[in-house]
Amino acid sequence: MLIINGFALVVIGYGSVQAFAVAAKLFFYPNNTVHASVWLRFGRWLVAGLTFQLAADIIETAITPSWEGIGRLAAVAIIRTFLNFFLERDMGELRERGEGSDTA
Repeated sequence: MLIINGFALVVIGYGSVQAFAVAAKLFFYPNNTVHASVWLRFGRWLVAGLTFQLAADIIETAITPSWEGIGRLAAVAIIRTFLNFFLERDMGELRERGEGSDTA
C-alpha cells in the first residue's frame, strides 16, 4: 500500500509541476485556450493520483478493516467522484466550444 500511495504522490506531484511550469509560462505569454487545456490536464493528473490512492485505501481496508480506514476510503472516494464529475462536465463544455482539444 505504501508503494501505491507513493506512486499516487508521484503522479500528483508530476501533474502539479507540469501545471506550474505551463502556468508560469502563461504568466508571461497569456493564451486563454492553452489556459483551459492546462487546467483540464492538471485535473486528469489529480484524478489519476486519487484513483491510485483509492486503490491503496481499498487494499488496506480489505486487509485490516477499521472505522478510520473505512472513513478515509469514503472520503477519497467522494473527493474522486466529485472531481471526476466536474472535470468531465468542464471537458464537455470545452468540447462544445471547440477548446481543450489537448488529450495529453
